[in-house]
Amino acid sequence: MYAVLCLNWIGLCELASPEKEFMRKALITGITGQDGSYLSEFLLAKGYEVHGIIRRASTFNTGRLDDIYADPHELGARLHLHYGDLTEGTCLRRILEAVQPDEIYNLAAQSHVRVSFEQSEYTGDVVATGTLRLLEAVRDHGRAGHKDVRFYQAGSSEMFGAAKPPQSETTPFYPRSPYAVAKVAAHWYAVNYREAWGMFVTNGILFNHESPRRGETFVTRKITRALTRISLGLQKKLYLGNLDALRDWGYAGDYVEAMWLMLQQPSPDDFVVATGESHSVREFLEAAAAELGLDWTGCVDTDPRYFRPTEVDYLRGDSSKARAKLGWRPAVSFRELVSMMVAHDLEMARQERTLLAAGHRHSVHGASMT
Repeated sequence: MYAVLCLNWIGLCELASPEKEFMRKALITGITGQDGSYLSEFLLAKGYEVHGIIRRASTFNTGRLDDIYADPHELGARLHLHYGDLTEGTCLRRILEAVQPDEIYNLAAQSHVRVSFEQSEYTGDVVATGTLRLLEAVRDHGRAGHKDVRFYQAGSSEMFGAAKPPQSETTPFYPRSPYAVAKVAAHWYAVNYREAWGMFVTNGILFNHESPRRGETFVTRKITRALTRISLGLQKKLYLGNLDALRDWGYAGDYVEAMWLMLQQPSPDDFVVATGESHSVREFLEAAAAELGLDWTGCVDTDPRYFRPTEVDYLRGDSSKARAKLGWRPAVSFRELVSMMVAHDLEMARQERTLLAAGHRHSVHGASMT
């Protein structure tokens, strides 16, 4: 993507204008992810100038931002990308100094739960200690005389783990994976910096939220990608782990609004964001197959490698507080979410089939061409 080639590293070439002086600025870590892309769109629509931190990679990893990215040389560009990483505190401080944000949304993480068992140290460093580095950088930023920054910390329903549902802000955490443990640590770092230093730091404990932009290794997108390809004869089998795990699934586009609403409150607080409904992986599978008129029983097999060493059986969120204080409500239902994801991935599969029929070899992430 051309975006990476034209990164507006610290904006030194931009001339200040009266309009930019009064434009609210947001800094997003994890901007290239599902939530980061939806949040960027939301904030740009609100008139923000949006800055995102991305990690350097040898391949372009900014595809989710293609539709909203503008060359920084263009007049009026309001989305800017900066190379950085939560593992490097010095870099975070430099970016804060350059951007001077009003709001920070810390969405960056090694967020795949199963992978966290294999990369536990890295997960802890990025998710837990990375949050601490960023909080400390923000504290130093304020002590240096800069304007106060409002800080959103992305929590996860995985922090509740084995706790009995429904889970709310008062439910004790019972994490069941290195990822969840790291998120719990980040949560309490956020609370501590709020209480110790008077910083505006809020925790959003978001339950599972999906979309057509979900990464293809996450179970919901894995299902919709595979079943749409199977329905067109492009793939034969789908391998999954625990089909009985229950999750509270919502739409990511709805959930980013809740993030923003949290930072517009008069005082910082912690909020659970959820639909209040739970469905099993099997139900998601059945709903996706029904959209396609497909009998999934003959094409789905279980692979023990996808089971977690310690499973989280049942997550269902109680978002009463967010609904009462933020006025937030989920707009997209479970069935609408599944339908949306299937429709998107069916179009991708049709494009792939068209290219193959024309004699082109079309590469698909995570899928064999045979």
